[in-house]
Amino acid sequence: MLHEEILHRCFRCGYCKMPSNYIDLNCPSYLAFRFETYSPGGRMWLLRAWLDGKITLSKRFSEIMFSCTACGNCTEHCPFPNFKDLLLEAFTAARGAFLDEGRVPAGVRDYLTRMQLHGNPYGLPAKKRADWAGGTEIAPFTDQEYLFFAGDEGSYDTRGQEIARSVAKLLAKAGISFGILTMGENSDGNDVRASGETALFEELAKNNTDLFNEKNVKKIITLSPHSFNSFKKEYPKLGGNYQVFHYTQVLAFIIGKLKFRENQDPVLATYHDPCYLGRHNMDYYSPRMILSAVPGLKMAEMDRNKQNALCCGGGGGNLFTDVLSSCNESPARLRVREAKNTGATIMAVSCPLCAIMLEDAVKAEGLAGDLRVMELSEIVNDRIM
Repeated sequence: MLHEEILHRCFRCGYCKMPSNYIDLNCPSYLAFRFETYSPGGRMWLLRAWLDGKITLSKRFSEIMFSCTACGNCTEHCPFPNFKDLLLEAFTAARGAFLDEGRVPAGVRDYLTRMQLHGNPYGLPAKKRADWAGGTEIAPFTDQEYLFFAGDEGSYDTRGQEIARSVAKLLAKAGISFGILTMGENSDGNDVRASGETALFEELAKNNTDLFNEKNVKKIITLSPHSFNSFKKEYPKLGGNYQVFHYTQVLAFIIGKLKFRENQDPVLATYHDPCYLGRHNMDYYSPRMILSAVPGLKMAEMDRNKQNALCCGGGGGNLFTDVLSSCNESPARLRVREAKNTGATIMAVSCPLCAIMLEDAVKAEGLAGDLRVMELSEIVNDRIM
């Protein structure tokens, strides 16, 4: 297994499963199951024992490895600079080895099968990928400045489609030149790679880069931070060299050009940092710049914010594999409790995957009348002229 040389260096100090206050717990799978084996340090010791022949592959071992959401809290808070940045890569390599052995949870197997057969995790036809834009004035991509990439959730999930239309409406209102592809694109593959299926990720990425290059795409705006991460960090290694922006980075730049209605009702909001915009790409400020520009909106930060934010639990494909399940101590339910404790009535998000996970958690917690999950462009669209 790749990165096996770092496994012996971990002595399970436990900082990897905490935020920087060393009081709370921040590892999604550890929070859900509360066994040390589900923490990053526990995984490191299990992998070392496996490579040393002391344990064998098992159903439980596989579930432990695939419960990781790749949120990056461990790489943020591990105290060992010589190998902290390799932790997630080690777990990804391990999942790849488990896949080679055919020992993966059924949900993971089905998720990857849908990706391989259909190019998306919903198992829906590729020809339906652009249906979310039906009935709008969104144009096909020709020679516009930006390609707008709605991703899997924005293309196929009902809630994600609403968010995609909201973001596209705001981009158009701000005068941004963009278009969408109407045929041929696949999933960005970010969570496929995190699941350890490197070959499938490269296949999905090659299909997309070939199409983008054929269409002469130079700049991309993504709806999902997962797409942003993949296009920015992984696609250049495979021939896909583009200027990539998450939509909040574009909106933060032009928010001052929008005209808001006067005499807005005051509202208190809190913001949930998505892992792939925040910890993975260090942008904690574009979304907050947008929110700070909205008249009448005040911010109340959750205790765990920015580099210490608690993951919603949907990363690494878990939105579709549900290895973490929706138990009472699921990270999404813990997160909405934290949001409610700020006194906010709006939980602002900038990721369609987070919106889906957290809205389900709000319902499960019985907070639908007290806390509303809203995506940033929806907040802005509600208050502009």
